[in-house]
Amino acid sequence: MSGTRATGPDDGAAHDGAPGGPAPGGTEHLTVRREGATLVLTLNRPEARNALSLPMLVGLYDGWLAADEDEDIRSIVLTGSGGAFCAGMDLKALAGGGMAGEEYRDRLTADPDLHWKAMLRHHRPRKPVIAAVEGVCVAGGTEILQGTDIRVAAESATFGLFEVRRGLFPIGGSTVRLQRQIPRTHALEMLLTGRPYTAREAAAVGLVGHVVPDGDALGKALEIAELVNACGPLAVEAVKASVYATAGMTESDGLAAELERGWPVFATADAKEGARAFAEKRPPVYRRA
Repeated sequence: MSGTRATGPDDGAAHDGAPGGPAPGGTEHLTVRREGATLVLTLNRPEARNALSLPMLVGLYDGWLAADEDEDIRSIVLTGSGGAFCAGMDLKALAGGGMAGEEYRDRLTADPDLHWKAMLRHHRPRKPVIAAVEGVCVAGGTEILQGTDIRVAAESATFGLFEVRRGLFPIGGSTVRLQRQIPRTHALEMLLTGRPYTAREAAAVGLVGHVVPDGDALGKALEIAELVNACGPLAVEAVKASVYATAGMTESDGLAAELERGWPVFATADAKEGARAFAEKRPPVYRRA
């Protein structure tokens, strides 16, 4: 998968010649395709509203790694099939019904942390991740969402952390991350009541950034991805890394860390190309150098 490359000319911007359609990789519950310089990962278990399964988790983790290993990929879009994003853990399997895809069990045995990496709890891709949410995005779905960088929701999307209603704990990171992403009073209400939130409510508290008509979430996410893809990739990745690295620092420590990470970007050939392209009134040709 990591060897997948665009077939169009290396213009360094939006990769207009790159193919759309299927890309190598994926599993029966996670499909992968290229859309220009964007890798689209689709949770694909619609009969269960894309509830988490072993093949889905394995496919997700492999997708994060593949995107970061392929320098032609500049952004990632995560979405779901069948009008749903993700309904979280398969509660029937948890109750003893058996988890789908047991043939992938050896992957979890070899890497006991794989499911947390897949859910973006113990792994952060260096490329920007944009979520496109239609339908349900609850429990583990909302937890995965918190590991993404930019979020688009369809008008009828539903969010929530239902774990406490089932006597469970939202152990995918929500008690730590949610209060850092939305005001604490809203985070605690979501965590302690287990109630569903509409897309408009999610946007009002800052959990998602865009609300669009039903069926348009993926299109909006790809539109945002194209804007990201047209920027200098070294700059984009350094900015993302700086935002997360400095989040828990004091302001003075954060500013010092920002300088340490940001100054080297100015010395790159891409930075010089960006200035030259602006002066020459043409699109920049970034080469990740």
